[in-house]
Amino acid sequence: MPPDANTDQTQTIGFLLMPLFSMMAFVSAIEPLRVANRMADRQLYRWEILSRDGNPVTASNNMSLAADHAIAKHPPYPMVLVCASFNPLRHFDRSIKQWLQRLNAGSVELGAMDTGAFLLGRAGLLDGYRATTHWESLDSFREAFPKVEVENSLYVIDRNRWTCAGGTSSLDMMLHMIRRQHGHRLAAAISEQFIHPEIRGPGDRQRMEPMDRQGISHAGIAKVIKLMEANLEEPLTGAALAKSAQMSLRQLERLFDKHIGVSPRRYYLDLRLQRARSLLQYTDLSVVEVAIACGFGSAAHFSRSYHSWAGKAPSSERRRPALGIMPALR
Repeated sequence: MPPDANTDQTQTIGFLLMPLFSMMAFVSAIEPLRVANRMADRQLYRWEILSRDGNPVTASNNMSLAADHAIAKHPPYPMVLVCASFNPLRHFDRSIKQWLQRLNAGSVELGAMDTGAFLLGRAGLLDGYRATTHWESLDSFREAFPKVEVENSLYVIDRNRWTCAGGTSSLDMMLHMIRRQHGHRLAAAISEQFIHPEIRGPGDRQRMEPMDRQGISHAGIAKVIKLMEANLEEPLTGAALAKSAQMSLRQLERLFDKHIGVSPRRYYLDLRLQRARSLLQYTDLSVVEVAIACGFGSAAHFSRSYHSWAGKAPSSERRRPALGIMPALR
C-alpha cells in the first residue's frame, strides 16, 4: 500500500509509458506530485519513467521522453501506473504481461491512465475489479474484458487498482491520492495552483452533457441524443425517438437539421460507426461481430456504410496504427 497520510517517507512511483502514450495524461499525473513537493518543502514524491526496453518513448503528439529504466531492471516501487493511448495493445507482449503479474504478486499498487487499463486487463489483473478507461474506448473495453466491472467514471479506485480516463482526469486522481496521504489542505492548494477550482470526484462524468457538447439548448434533442447513445446495439426507430421527446418525426427532423445540421438518422448512424471504429481498433471481435454490436443487420451493409463514412474498409483499421483522427459528424 502507498504510505499513509503525513508520513515522512518519500514515495517513488513508476510510470510505464507505452508508444503513442497520452502526454496530457502523463503530465497531468506528474505535475501535482511536483507541486506537492514544492508546497511541502520536502520530497513527498519521486517518479521514474519506464519503457519496455529502456529506450525513449514517443507520445501520440510525437514528443519523446527518455526512460529511466527498462521493465527488466528497475528499483522497487510501491506503485506503478501504465500510460497508453492509441493502439494500447500493439506493443503488449509476454514480457510486459509477466512483469505486471510479478508486480501484482509483490503487492505493488497498479494503475492505468487513458487506455493503459487494456494492458492491466490483458494481464488478467482487473478481473473482479471496478475500472474505467477513456470514454471513446469504454464499449471496446467492456467487450474485451467481461470479468471487469467497467464504469463510465472519471477515475476508479478499487482496493489496489487505480484507473482513470486520461486527459485531465489524471490530475484529479493524483489529487485524490495526495489528499488521502497528506491531507485535504495540501491537495486543495495544489489544485488552486493549476487554476483547477474543484477536485473532481471519481463519480464525475467523463463527457459533457449532449446539450453542452452540441451547443444546443433544446431539451428534446438532448433527450433523443442520450437515447441514441444508450441504444447503439439495437437502434430505436425514428418514430420511437420522436415519441420520447413528445414530438412528431417531422418535427424532430426539422429540429435536428436546424440545431445540428444533419438528420436524426444520419446522426444516429455516425454514432454507431464511431462505436464500430473503437471496437475494431481495441478488440479482437470479427467484422461480423462488430456489425452486430453496432446494430447492423449484415456484414455487407456494415462494410458499405463504414467505407462511405471512413473512406476505407473496416478490416483496414487493423492493418495500420490509428492516429486518433475520427471522421467528423456530417
